[in-house]
Parts: sequence; structure tokens; C-alpha cells
Amino acid sequence: MTKLDPISLSKATPPGDLPSSLQALWWLKKGELVVGTEWKKAHAICQQNEGNPDYDLIHALAHWIEGDESNANYWYHRVGTKRAATIAAEWERIVAKIGREPTA
Repeated sequence: MTKLDPISLSKATPPGDLPSSLQALWWLKKGELVVGTEWKKAHAICQQNEGNPDYDLIHALAHWIEGDESNANYWYHRVGTKRAATIAAEWERIVAKIGREPTA
């Protein structure tokens, strides 16, 4: 279970209680996983948090969406992971990895 509710995508901004990593993923999904205004917002969040593996992973996805393969590969290498087969599958994989509800 994640905190990313598909219904929230109909809103103009992400839910205020989302951590910024999930806000970046929200912006990417809101922008339909293509480059545009929402992509820029997600990318800015990642740049502000460079060095944190979760944000670096989202950063890799953002550059894959952008079509900048060498930059995406750099970020995937930096976090030590390979990407999923498709952009949509990678978004889902990252949400599953970092977007899970906290456990006690």
C-alpha cells in the first residue's frame, strides 16, 4: 500500500502530507511520464536532494523519461541498480520501493 492515491492526480498539486520523494514521483505521474512542466518540478526536487539514494533513483527515471540515456545510466549506476523494462514499470517499481507505508 502506498500513499500515492490515483485520485489525487486530479488535483493541481500533490497532497501536502507526501514526503518530497513521493511528490517527485507524483509530479512525474501527473505529467503522464513525459517531459513537461510536471517533469521539471520532479527534476527540481531530485536535484535539491542529490546524494540521497531514493531521490537519485527518481532522478535516473526522470532522465530516462527525458530520453537522456547516458545521464539516466549515470544515475542508475550511482544507485547501483538496473531499470525495469519500461518507464511505466520503473515508476511502479520505485513507488513500491520507496512509497510503502511505514512499518512499526
